[in-house]
Amino acid sequence: MRADVPSLRSKKVLRELRNSWRRACERGEFRIVHYSLQRNHAHLIVEAQGRQALSRGMKSAAARLARAVNRAHGRRGPVLDGRFHHRVLRTPREVRNGLAYVLLNIRKQWAERYRGARRPLRLEEASSGRWFDGWRGPPAGGDPPNLGEDPEVAPPRSWLLRVGWRRHGRIDPTEVPGFAGAR
Repeated sequence: MRADVPSLRSKKVLRELRNSWRRACERGEFRIVHYSLQRNHAHLIVEAQGRQALSRGMKSAAARLARAVNRAHGRRGPVLDGRFHHRVLRTPREVRNGLAYVLLNIRKQWAERYRGARRPLRLEEASSGRWFDGWRGPPAGGDPPNLGEDPEVAPPRSWLLRVGWRRHGRIDPTEVPGFAGAR
């Protein structure tokens, strides 16, 4: 995000983005399966059928993110600074680690900031964790889904994201992904 853009983690931005992605999380060959918003960037796990579908889908997701930020903060002008970076997840372990990284990223940042201290356990509000069905135990807190509410993420279609990653165990909400000695 550009330096002059307010945090993506505000309730206003999250509400606007959820409404926008709810309408467009699945676009044929492109699906947003999970996400987390950080202060100045977003992590997404997506499925795309090829490079063109990925490129078009990410352009759409980025445009929706920018419009949501501008609407939420009553501002105009550019929001994004640069383009997306991607990594193809090819194995069940990579997908499991990617899911943990995206859904529990705030715990990693907390551990880095406070030298290994564990963040109080609660579901990350600025993520799709409330729609995730692979938790080892029930995470506490966060915004639970409302009955009848449509999710802002699409159900996965690929074997890796539906079933394969589970070979390496469900995700414990107390994990701190990517932090040495955190497990």
